[in-house]
Amino acid sequence: MPARRRVVAFLAYPGVQPLDVVGPHEVFAGANEALDAAGRTDPRYDLRVVAAQAGPVTSESGLRLDAPHGLRHLARTPVDTLVLPGGSGARTAAADPALTGWIARTSARSRRTVCVCSGTFLAAAAGLTDGRRVTTHWARAAELARRHPATDVDPDPIYVRDGDLWTSAGVTAGIDLALALVDDDLGAEVAQLVARWLVVFLRRPGGQTQFAAPVWTEPVERAPVRAAQDLVHADPGADLSVPTLARHAGLSPRHFTRLFTSEVGEGPARYVERIRVDAARRLLESERAGVAAVAARCGFGTAETMRRAFVRQLGVPPDHYRRHFAVRAVPA
Repeated sequence: MPARRRVVAFLAYPGVQPLDVVGPHEVFAGANEALDAAGRTDPRYDLRVVAAQAGPVTSESGLRLDAPHGLRHLARTPVDTLVLPGGSGARTAAADPALTGWIARTSARSRRTVCVCSGTFLAAAAGLTDGRRVTTHWARAAELARRHPATDVDPDPIYVRDGDLWTSAGVTAGIDLALALVDDDLGAEVAQLVARWLVVFLRRPGGQTQFAAPVWTEPVERAPVRAAQDLVHADPGADLSVPTLARHAGLSPRHFTRLFTSEVGEGPARYVERIRVDAARRLLESERAGVAAVAARCGFGTAETMRRAFVRQLGVPPDHYRRHFAVRAVPA
């Protein structure tokens, strides 16, 4: 194994969100495995968890994480990436001047600083976000902007990069951010392979909104609407107009639209578009068919219609999505 290392330091503190630590940690560890499997000589990630005091740290869910090292451990160690996870304890941690001073000093000598969810509060308290564009969990964005008015808080994206500062939305978005870091370091092939190993449903682009509804929408209670949902999922490329869905549900189009919107939380046309975008992105990831062919197979009719739907749903057009997220084998 190559002697060179990229030290990635994860800060743990009482009340940390465990997945904010474990999710990115597993992405970096998976990248090391991918490099080993391919026989590549790129520097491996050297993953270290640190805390104010070495020892166990109790997370916000009660899960205890082991921090083998105290903060002084990294005093003479070159740090490539400093990771500041979020959690219910982030505000308390951000009020500790000794800790925020350490964050400021360590960030200054790191290649990049990474904040997951409310970990952005720690970076802001350390003076790292003034004049920078950042994101955080949508539910905490207003508070972050209020506490740190010099920070440009964007509550919408999955993650944001502003120079050497990377910030992400809540919890699972930390995995998306870590995959983007691996992509930046080692290329899309390694990042995509890690995503597949972790069975990540979608390696989302940073510009995708936090508010995008997942395609695995919980089935509704009313049987007519459930029947329409089943029809949409069974064949996204079929005729899924409101009259067709209403007929399948045994309702008038007007009654069906009102009931569907009430039960699902969005109208049938928007729901169909979302399912079709998901079907199309899967084809773009795994097949070589042209954009026009994918659009036809998934019920969009034209490539332009699909392009507009992709921009609405994912924030990127289909060709951009394919360039970044098509699955390729890691070179042996």
